Amino acid sequence: MDYIRLLLLLSFVWTCIHALKLSPIGRRPGTASFPPGPRSLPIIGNILKLGDKPHQSLTNLSKTYGPVMSLKLGSVSTVVISSSETAKEVLHRNDQACSGRTVRDAVRAHNHHESSVAWIPASDQWQKIRKICSMQIFSVQRLEASQSLRRKVVQELLDHVEECCGRGCAVNIGGAAFTASLNLLSNTIFSINLAHHDSNFSQEFKNIAWGVMEGIGRPNFVDYFPAFRLIDPQGIRWNMNIYFDKLFDIFDGIINQRLQSKASSARDDVLDALLNLTKENDNEWSCSDIRHLLLDLFVAGTVTPSTTVEWAMAELLCNPEKMVKAQREIREVLGNDGIVQESDISKLTYLQSIVKETFRLHPPGPLLIPHRAEIDVEICGFTIPKNSQILVNAWAIGRDPSTWSNPNAFMPERFLECDIGVKGRDFELIPFGAGRRICPALPLAHRMVHLMLASLLYSHAWKLEDGMKLENIDMSEKFGLTLQKALPLRAIPMKV
Repeated sequence: MDYIRLLLLLSFVWTCIHALKLSPIGRRPGTASFPPGPRSLPIIGNILKLGDKPHQSLTNLSKTYGPVMSLKLGSVSTVVISSSETAKEVLHRNDQACSGRTVRDAVRAHNHHESSVAWIPASDQWQKIRKICSMQIFSVQRLEASQSLRRKVVQELLDHVEECCGRGCAVNIGGAAFTASLNLLSNTIFSINLAHHDSNFSQEFKNIAWGVMEGIGRPNFVDYFPAFRLIDPQGIRWNMNIYFDKLFDIFDGIINQRLQSKASSARDDVLDALLNLTKENDNEWSCSDIRHLLLDLFVAGTVTPSTTVEWAMAELLCNPEKMVKAQREIREVLGNDGIVQESDISKLTYLQSIVKETFRLHPPGPLLIPHRAEIDVEICGFTIPKNSQILVNAWAIGRDPSTWSNPNAFMPERFLECDIGVKGRDFELIPFGAGRRICPALPLAHRMVHLMLASLLYSHAWKLEDGMKLENIDMSEKFGLTLQKALPLRAIPMKV
């Protein structure tokens, strides 16, 4: 105990000296062209201005200080980007210079930051993993080959909904979408279901995945004052170690089983392809690399699609006339006795607009994954010094009144009049990021969200639980690396 107290005291003294040296009162770091921002307090800087919903707090601050704004978060110099034009400057015109990562301490659990495609620098290793993702997992050929497996998983989702319909009970939309997302991903990669609807395993996996997202996204004292890393005062990295252990145990069981059966049979799926790479790359690609890649895929690849479907259904229940319009479009394309196929999505223009509008209002990563300036960079006349953290506020960009009319309203129709997409070419809407650090799982996530949402809308009509009125739907957010709906959405399916 005395040792810890002494270490804490020494760390605090060092931090105070370091912070005061970097940011004395009344002087901004860098040159005169450093971006404007609120005055920082000694030592802690602007940490208190973040609040429990940093994406909203930073949006409000940007209204005063502009779309390129500087903050001091403890000892970390931070620049916040809050408009489509400034995002284009960072993610397109200066993509390489801003392609670094500010590594959150939570991601250091199990040294995940050294193997994760989301967090390692844009290096040769990163390019190797990106290439594996694009060729072995998310290529058009691979996704087409596993389409029937995903169709089977969606039918299981609809069977669960039909069972609830027969009993007249509500469906936990987020929970059902999560189980389906988990199985959509596990069938794409492992050719198996990992969970069943309403199973304990599905809820446990969801708790782990959201725990990871929340732990990475929540403000962490150690990220602002690295001198306290050894102590981990909030216990965030300790919790992440537990979450990672549980995920690795699941993956190791599947990998070991596959290795034992591989001599007698081959499934020719993603896992087989990844295991084959361990033999072809002379130890440059190992089972440990596979585990870390699977961790990235199964955390982001389950939380993002399921939360998006839940937000979309919540918005449609709040706007029943838009739900009817979407259901009418699907029936016009499929008739009354069809099955939604991935190939049908391109014909469902209003459904696509609903998904875009949902991404605009509820981006999966409200602040994306933090970038870092690799060199001094000039953005819109301001200098961003080397090693500065760069936060791109996708939530603010999606609600920018200079870009979107009536920005807080759910209006899918706005996308029927423009060709703005979500694939990183249009900086007004960047839910998956843009540039070289764009989310590699975008092709699969895009298919999953549209397929699940279209199937839910086509199979049943929906209403709120008895006694609940539209105005009582809670649309508040729970902040993490992704935005989760604070209160789960429950809705009753009805025969069409």
